[in-house]
Order: sequence, then structure tokens, then C-alpha cells
Amino acid sequence: MPPASSHTAVSGISAHVQRESWTHMAAWPVSGDTFVESFAKGLSVIAAFGHERALNLTQIARRTGLTRATARRLLHTLVALGFARHDEDLFMLTPRVLQLGFAYLSTLSLRDVAQPVIESLSRAADEVVGLSVLDDLDAVYIARAEVTSVLRRPLTVGSGVPAFCTSMGRVLLAGLDPDECASRLARAERRAWTRHTVTDADALMDEIARVRGQGWSLATEQLELGACGLAVAVVDNGGKVIAALNLSTNLARHTPDILIKTFLPRLREAADEIARQLPV
Repeated sequence: MPPASSHTAVSGISAHVQRESWTHMAAWPVSGDTFVESFAKGLSVIAAFGHERALNLTQIARRTGLTRATARRLLHTLVALGFARHDEDLFMLTPRVLQLGFAYLSTLSLRDVAQPVIESLSRAADEVVGLSVLDDLDAVYIARAEVTSVLRRPLTVGSGVPAFCTSMGRVLLAGLDPDECASRLARAERRAWTRHTVTDADALMDEIARVRGQGWSLATEQLELGACGLAVAVVDNGGKVIAALNLSTNLARHTPDILIKTFLPRLREAADEIARQLPV
């Protein structure tokens, strides 16, 4: 594992979001009847923008690993379909690209149920509150509410963070069968985001087992120095963990003990409320 860095994790988190594992062409299946490589390349071009408004052809080719000629054809295809536009040598996505994501989000009853609950909790706690689901090795936000806070992470709905080192990710991993959890940890990069990040697989399995038993997780300075996350499981009627509800704050505002004492009961109550409102 690489050594921990004193560098703030914000830029690293943004880079992680931009470099999803599925965009790595080396890991793609062989093109054939069940995998269309050209379509995958088009999706990787969209993903290359990450949180940046505009990129030039060279930047997109570098981020996707495509040749400039291929990247250019794909970009102009997106322009022709109205998903992108260009201004001189810069390309930008248009609002139409949101249709690709909201086609999924708009059918997700969990998000519809959770949004007003997390907004209410965020206002009452004066902290960032989010709901996430597990996407392979990442915890991905499907709902989020943010108030005035000392935390300013470049994360929005659809953004992913590494599951192994976040409170919500550990809650989600705890919902897996232990063998499956171990398999995913083995495949994860397990980067040391800070000097406090736990990267050892056995230590993580022990921590996740503890989370599985208690139903909640506290992660301090695992992803970002000074930051702390507290998360609980959202469980369906069958006892399956379907999401994680988390509250993020800065240790300058609350100590871990105060977080657990003050916010854990509120998170549990909100998670129960979300679960009660889900269709059977």
C-alpha cells in the first residue's frame, strides 16, 4: 500500500470519482455479441468530464485512454445528439446528459422516500447527510442534503467514494456475506488516503464484522484529515441492508463521542422512518 499523504483528500476524491473502475479499458470484456466496445468508449468519454465543466480533446483522450481520432468521433457524436456542445477547442456536456442518470434515479423509490427525511435531518443537525448504495467497490450517493458546513467535498448525487474507508461504505460492506465482503476488499485498491486510513484487509474485516453486529459505523479521518462520518444501515422488511444513511462533519465541530451520543439516535430514527415508508 502506498504511504499516507498529508495532502488533502478533496482532489483525490474528485480524481477517484472521475476514474471509475469500469472506465479502464484493460478490464473490459472482449467485444462480441454481449459487449459493444464502441458503446463503452462513448460512455467513458461522458465519464471523463467528472466534475469539470469543459475539457479539450487532448484531456479527454488522456483520461479515457482513447486515441485523439476516436475521442474526436465520439465527442462529435455526442454533440450531434445534443449531449455535448463545443466552443472552439473545448467540449462541454449539456443538461441533456442528465437524462441518462435520472432515468434511473426517477424510478428509485428509495431515493424518493429518503430525500425529505435526510433534508429534515440535515437541517436539524446542521450537517451534511447522505444516502448511498453499494456499487462494487464504491459507496455511491443516491440522495444528499447539505447545509452550511466546514466540509466542502466535491460530491453530489451519483458520486462514489471508496467503500472500505468510509462509514457508509463499511455499513454497506457489512450487509454482504463475509466471503463476498472479503472478495471485494481483496480487489479494492485500499489506498492510504490519510495517515490514519486502515488498509490491512484482516483489520478491515474485523472492523466490518463489528459494524455488522452493531448496525452502525464511525470512521474518523479515514478519507480526509479532520473529517468524520457516522453511518447506519437502512434495512428492508427481509432484514437485508439496502442502503447506508450517513452524517458527515468535521472533528473541529464534534468529537467522536459527542457524534455517537447526539447523532446516532437521530440517524437510526431516520433510517427506520425511511424503511417504514418503503413499499412492501
